Amino acid sequence: MIVTRTWLQNFIDISDISDEQLYATLNSIGLEVDSIKRYVIPEKVVVGKVVACEKHPDADKLNVCQIDIGNNVTRQIVCGAANVVHAEYVAVATIGAKLGDDFEIKHAKLRGVESEGMICSASELGLPDIGDGIMILDKSIGKLQVGKELREYEVLNDTVIEIELTANRGDCLSIYGVARDLSAAFDIPLIPFEYDNLKKEKIGIARVAELKKTAHINGSLQYSMAEIKEPKTSLLITLRLALIDELQNDNISNMIKYATHTTGVILRAYKTREVLVEAEDKITINTSMKNGVTAIEANGKLLSILGIRQNEESKIDDQTTKILFEASYINPTILVDVVSDQKLETDELYYNTSRGSEPKLSLGTKYLTYILENYGGCNFFDGVLSLEEESEPKFLSVNDKEISTIIGKDINKATILHILTALGFKLQNTGEETFGVVIPKFRHDIVNIQDIAEEIVRIVGINNIEAKPLNFTEAQRTNATTVRYYAKKGLKQRAVAAGFYESVSYAFSDKSLLEQYNFPLVKEELDVINPITEDLNTLRTTILINLLNAAKRNISYSKRSIALFEIGTVFDEDRNEKEVISFIFAGQKESETVINTGKPALIDFNTFVQKLSVVLGDISLRSSTENNALIHPYQSADIIINGSICGFMTKLHPTAAEAFDIPQAYIAEIDFDAFIPQHINATAISKFQGVYKDLSIVIDQNLPYNQVETVINSLKLPLLKKCYPIDIYKDENLVEQKSLTIRLFIQSIEGTLSDKAIEETTQAILSALDNAYGAKLR
Repeated sequence: MIVTRTWLQNFIDISDISDEQLYATLNSIGLEVDSIKRYVIPEKVVVGKVVACEKHPDADKLNVCQIDIGNNVTRQIVCGAANVVHAEYVAVATIGAKLGDDFEIKHAKLRGVESEGMICSASELGLPDIGDGIMILDKSIGKLQVGKELREYEVLNDTVIEIELTANRGDCLSIYGVARDLSAAFDIPLIPFEYDNLKKEKIGIARVAELKKTAHINGSLQYSMAEIKEPKTSLLITLRLALIDELQNDNISNMIKYATHTTGVILRAYKTREVLVEAEDKITINTSMKNGVTAIEANGKLLSILGIRQNEESKIDDQTTKILFEASYINPTILVDVVSDQKLETDELYYNTSRGSEPKLSLGTKYLTYILENYGGCNFFDGVLSLEEESEPKFLSVNDKEISTIIGKDINKATILHILTALGFKLQNTGEETFGVVIPKFRHDIVNIQDIAEEIVRIVGINNIEAKPLNFTEAQRTNATTVRYYAKKGLKQRAVAAGFYESVSYAFSDKSLLEQYNFPLVKEELDVINPITEDLNTLRTTILINLLNAAKRNISYSKRSIALFEIGTVFDEDRNEKEVISFIFAGQKESETVINTGKPALIDFNTFVQKLSVVLGDISLRSSTENNALIHPYQSADIIINGSICGFMTKLHPTAAEAFDIPQAYIAEIDFDAFIPQHINATAISKFQGVYKDLSIVIDQNLPYNQVETVINSLKLPLLKKCYPIDIYKDENLVEQKSLTIRLFIQSIEGTLSDKAIEETTQAILSALDNAYGAKLR
């Protein structure tokens, strides 16, 4: 993006701002300056007036001109430029002017004719090249005063700045957009542009054209119309277009380019001759939706695709005498997706529309009217035709303290409000602690409070924010999801540490295997309609079938020890989901080593329980109540956590082991919800020594230990910290009873235990077991 100092002054008074300040400020507000260049016309180059121009007597391509250079002084100058015959005011380098290190203007004689100076082209004065011939001066650079040095004309001695914009700053792809940012940075108000030419009586545009909406357009349109007489591009516009490398041969196109670059509004021109209508007919402009894009048509003929491209046949040419001008805006986020998805052809203006153009269409229309009526030889019809889709403005709730926290410096609320207002944001409820910010259309990239904070930082200046150590603050975000995540992460880590490998499988299974091993099936009306493969044809109700298939594949790869686990989703008959963790350990329980002489034993029930306890933590086991065909009738157990059955573990039934061709294996499946941490209040830890006491009782041999433990825990004895079984003994003398030894850990938080306290605790347990199950001390 290229701007110039005097061009910016159309919208902001920076006469008291130096080039150095301008350079530094643009960089500080995020408009990085790529280059800066100052143009200065050499001394002794003045405004000259062509008094007379005749052909050179001895050269067809030379003209002998009489030039008034002021103070009643006329100089004869020989000029080779063909366009000098059409010139009135020209740039004259007088005798002594230095146009370069080795180029000083001196008295000369050309083909026998005296020449006292030089009529200059733009490039000869160090300005951009504007084409063949000399530079013809006009009023666009200021009041032309014969003899006045050109270095005194500010617009010719300008500072040109090239800015490197980031992709999100489409709002600064114009002089007006850059001026808007500088207005906030320098705290200088923008100069509003107004133009109303009411001197001439004009025909209303509604008499010759109408605008109809037939579809939602996600944007805005505005139309004006003008009759073209003798269009010409002024010197100032020509020079500035040459600076931005947009100078063309067509005068109307030049002025449209200039107005677009100045205001940021997307402007297009359509010819009315032939393509639209005959001159005496009324133009009817329609909008319609086609494949997600807005087509603009006139009397059934396509003009353009809104924001994307203009139809080639509708573009103006040298014979155009009446032009329909269009100013448009469309939401760039919608536009980019449509063009990308449909791979649409675009034109040069798509670059601006896709990054975000200026939505204030009246600014572009008025500015274009101004330059065409004052410099372009055009006469506009009165009024405009407008169409604007109503859309909900983007709104953010902002807290000044939160912004200060993000920035790392306390920013006064009044300063925040002032900056946002200067940048074009609208504010609501500013008296409240949290206030509303309405995002302007030209800042489609603003989506959250961090973006608002960035805007404040740009204007305050990053160099004005003191560096501080990072203090990372974040709101408490622990919730059910994070608790579940960390519980799952902990289980996985412990499983890997215990020697298991994680398996990941589809949430589908083989319906025939589920039926064969007596697992429930999802109801037919809720089941998968189009299975991905024949052996994954239903939603799984257990993960164990998937693990058994995985173990079978590993065995076929000559693996001798397979330890796998998977945490995943299973379904019930009604397709309700829950998560489970499943395990399988098959084959050898350890690797071949010197210790086991290369012949390790197969996995056994005790080893499997120990490995599971490492992963699952504090668990209890009791006789299995599960009913499926993978359960071994003699080596299986329910898993109890916090007093509730939450799963089972078992040796793989021999029939199933044979079907899957798996050697000795143990499996387990547990409801994952049992491992979600429960809130537990902290309790004090005793600093006094505890004692272990073994209690041997005789009870019914069919009585499971968990029932004994339930009775003991129900007593809620304050000194009893832990109890667990350590020995079970049976012999013929006990008949249908068994001897159970329970180890008690007894400890007081208040003082050293006495024998009496230990005895009371032991006796209370014995009495309760006697009353419940007839237990006797052995």
